[in-house]
Amino acid sequence: MVDQRIEKIADILLESTKVKEGDYVVIEGEYSSVELIKVLYKKILQKNAFPISRIDDDQFNSIYFKYASDKILKTFPEIAYQEIKKIDCLISIRAPKNLKELANVDPNKITNRSKLLEPIKVERLKKRWIIFDFPTPSFAQEAGMSLEEFEDFVYNACIQDWKKISKEQDKFVKLMESGKEVRIIGKDTDIKLKIDGRKFIKGDGSHNIPDGEIFTAPFENETEGYIYFDFPTIYSGKEVSGIRFVFKKGKIVEVKAEKGEDFVKQVIKTDEGASKLGELGIGLNRMLTKPIKNILFDEKCFGTIHLAIGSAYKECGGVNESAVHWDFIKDMKDGKMFLDGKLVYDNGKFI
Repeated sequence: MVDQRIEKIADILLESTKVKEGDYVVIEGEYSSVELIKVLYKKILQKNAFPISRIDDDQFNSIYFKYASDKILKTFPEIAYQEIKKIDCLISIRAPKNLKELANVDPNKITNRSKLLEPIKVERLKKRWIIFDFPTPSFAQEAGMSLEEFEDFVYNACIQDWKKISKEQDKFVKLMESGKEVRIIGKDTDIKLKIDGRKFIKGDGSHNIPDGEIFTAPFENETEGYIYFDFPTIYSGKEVSGIRFVFKKGKIVEVKAEKGEDFVKQVIKTDEGASKLGELGIGLNRMLTKPIKNILFDEKCFGTIHLAIGSAYKECGGVNESAVHWDFIKDMKDGKMFLDGKLVYDNGKFI
């Protein structure tokens, strides 16, 4: 018998992407999430829409980068591009068996391939899309929980009244959009970001599950100061922690990290936009209270802010372009945020 929480998650994913009759809906996910994929497949058919399942395995990625020739790595996947242009909805379910599957892959191969795939990423963002991380043993292990504990953690964070949460977020969006400059002060942190005229968007379950944030795109060449990020993070299979950035005229000019420093330095050299900010976000999900080394969850943690280097969301008014979008998360329980010099956020919450 299927866990009823899987049924509820499937309903949330379909409601968020507004699947309707006649839609072509791609469900992409790994074998570990096959129960959820089957439920989605059934429910899409019941809506008289067309499901297209893409069941994958995270080992395929490491096999690909190990054996693909330079010619293959540099060849644009035209069939995948044409498919993404023609579909209506995309439901991405991440359920890896091994979060470090790409840990020993040459980062240059990953970043160069990512640059090549940029047109596909652009098309994906034009669709009705959503991402969900299915609770797997690998995620549970990184979180320091048993699988059963982690399942409870995930479903409690995800199965919420997102319409109600969306309305609650309106006041925070209105507040932040009234300002021109944000200053963040905290542990080893004093940084200023210009946001004048930039739009804040609600993370209210429309693209991420779990959700619970508001975010914008800071001005690309105006960030000044330094910031330390407390939460460890895994990106392209590599774990980094204790990251410290120094910004001048919007660009990262100094990088320090307690773990993975060389990798971070390599990523910010991917392209011109990778060394600049693409996002400022504020975590608001009260069911998420501790980091689990998963950006999708950690960036929504209540009492945190996050800054992403790389590509900016154009719907926020951002113009920074990059093959990279990497979120770094800071605990604000001892931090403060000022808007045009006025204290608006203290000790992890709006005041």
